[in-house]
Amino acid sequence: MSNYQLSHLDELEAEAIYILREVFAQFQNPALLFSGGKDSITVAHLAKKAFYPAKIPFTFLHVDTGHNFPETIKFRDDLIKELGVRLAVGSVQEAIEDGRVIEETGANASRNALQITTLLDITEKENFDVLIGGGRRDEEKARAKERFFSHRDEFGQWDPKRQRPELWNLFNGKYSQGEHFRAFPISNWTEFDVWQYILREKIEIPSLYLAHERDVIWRDNTWLPVSEFTVLREGEKIERKKIRFRTLGDITITGGIESDADTVEKVVEEVSAMRQTERGNRSDDKRSETSMEDRKKEGYF
Repeated sequence: MSNYQLSHLDELEAEAIYILREVFAQFQNPALLFSGGKDSITVAHLAKKAFYPAKIPFTFLHVDTGHNFPETIKFRDDLIKELGVRLAVGSVQEAIEDGRVIEETGANASRNALQITTLLDITEKENFDVLIGGGRRDEEKARAKERFFSHRDEFGQWDPKRQRPELWNLFNGKYSQGEHFRAFPISNWTEFDVWQYILREKIEIPSLYLAHERDVIWRDNTWLPVSEFTVLREGEKIERKKIRFRTLGDITITGGIESDADTVEKVVEEVSAMRQTERGNRSDDKRSETSMEDRKKEGYF
């Protein structure tokens, strides 16, 4: 009698691949939200496995704020070329110039919330009926409320009280005209799971995730990278630190941590001992206790 057992990573992988195939089976025009971050890279790798030897049957969609890390954009373009998939880009800068959104001003200005309009605009323009994201329930309490198949109404809004039940991994992808879905294949993964999987699968990642020397400033209890958008405040000074980033957002709001973890193996070891969520260094999430949920209700990722 054979003793067939899966490791926890194998179980998570199988679950994610099943969900990706369900998306392909139930929807007409899916898109994979791709930011160049570790979670979307992991989802892209899973999609490659799910449909091998065929190409990934999804358009990749990136909402470009104009404030990205240059390293992230280069990684995105290189991977798109390697995978041979179509890339659709929604530009926040164009939305600002067209008067679709108004750029924030002030000391804590961010383009994070402005992505909502751009995302909904390109979703409508491209007629996407489902957007596949790399959101995980362990990241933030609002994301913990998400289902694998997350319904959005005709205005692109999310209502956590109207989530559909998903008993026995049965997913309801039915929608009315104008509505669409978000799908989250790695909802049950943790940050540690993602890094263990990246190590096991030898997945390439942006160098930003590994410890490196960088010019930074200390602001809001985190090391913010210096860029062309940096305006020093009174008392701030530029310092050279060896840091790495646990999550990648805009260069203007993504804080790094001091670290010597310059290999994936060392990152796995470091993450295993951490107790703070990786989004603890994202200034956009510090605006209020419900900042993420408020954005999600309006159509955010």
